[in-house]
Amino acid sequence: MFEMRHLPGVTTLELDRDKCNGCQMCRLVCPHAVFAIEEKKARIVDADACMECGACAGNCPETAITVRTGVGCAYGIILGALRGTEPSCDCGPDSSACC
Repeated sequence: MFEMRHLPGVTTLELDRDKCNGCQMCRLVCPHAVFAIEEKKARIVDADACMECGACAGNCPETAITVRTGVGCAYGIILGALRGTEPSCDCGPDSSACC
């Protein structure tokens, strides 16, 4: 099975487990299985698989998840595809600083 990987260590995805009510919406809507439910709370199990689409944050009833959509990996991959280059956030010499 093909596994989608993005730029490592740059996702803007954050989870506040204290706010999580364990509804599992993040796990259900995430296209890349970034979340798991453990001890009745969400947990990020693979942050580097996050494409920053925002589905998890948009469906979290407790606002326990934040992610900046349109930046980072998703933006970098689209930009690279349009330019025919490697994925890049295009923020300067150290592009990982902006993601």
